[in-house]
Amino acid sequence: MFYKKLNDATEFVAGDHTRLKEIMHPLHDNVSIGYSLAHARVEVGQASLPHQLKGSETYYILDGKGEMHIDNKSFEVNKDDVFLVPPNASQYIKNIGQKDLVFLCIVEPYWQEEEEEIF
Repeated sequence: MFYKKLNDATEFVAGDHTRLKEIMHPLHDNVSIGYSLAHARVEVGQASLPHQLKGSETYYILDGKGEMHIDNKSFEVNKDDVFLVPPNASQYIKNIGQKDLVFLCIVEPYWQEEEEEIF
């Protein structure tokens, strides 16, 4: 069993400039899973830096309005949208709304700094 309150997770600025709270990670929590789960936030008018991961990343938009860029494609994202970024795809997300863009990220296999490249 695993239980954590979001408010107990410390927010930090990730390498791609997204504000993150790591919710569940097998290297930091007592869980035997092959993925990691993070709560992310991009402030109004801001964007994450272009980056790529060796693994896949699933986004679930909790609140706000954004523009997602994956390789040479872009699309608008809103609350309750879900999408998958394939492994090794160049990606970034921009807040184009009037409030924070908030989302969950599932990285599989679990996120590791050495498997992410920031451009």
